[in-house]
Amino acid sequence: MATREAFIAKVRQAQPAARPRPDVPLFRAVGGDLRARFTSALQTMGGTCVEAGAASEVASLIRERFGATVSIASATAEVPGTRLLTADTEPSSLQDVDVGVVRARFGVAETGSVWFSEREYVVNALGYIVQHLVVLLDPAQLVDGLQDVYRRDDFRDARYAALVTGPSATADIEGVLIRGAQGVRSLTVVWLAGE
Repeated sequence: MATREAFIAKVRQAQPAARPRPDVPLFRAVGGDLRARFTSALQTMGGTCVEAGAASEVASLIRERFGATVSIASATAEVPGTRLLTADTEPSSLQDVDVGVVRARFGVAETGSVWFSEREYVVNALGYIVQHLVVLLDPAQLVDGLQDVYRRDDFRDARYAALVTGPSATADIEGVLIRGAQGVRSLTVVWLAGE
């Protein structure tokens, strides 16, 4: 047996026995108007919420906010993009895209976060390499707090998951807040019921 195979065999033999996950208590939910709490928390983190009556309005909203010639990579069929996005899209090819559009599976009122997995992003780099991220969120898909996220089946079933709260920001240099330092410069949540 080669050294590599012997090493892997030893690692497999040394695995601890499976144990059930511990019961995590549910803390009292804050409740109230989840949408208002989400909006307030997202705005605190530098994000914006807007309303759309239909998916057809989102492209117009994007052009109003970011310009008529903006390049768009859309991970949802609801909003057409100017750049094709498939699972085979090379992540680095998105480096010159202005706006990424994605539908969040759900949002968290406590933190103003939106949740994505590899299924929502299609190409994981979409959420980080574009200049501006536009997120479609069904207001009926809000949960109260982070403790509720971990109880969802879609959380447990995802290979990759991200909770995104506002645009990228840092205040490392002389305490000056800079948005878009390591990722998207803006995050806009569009309230839009799912299809």
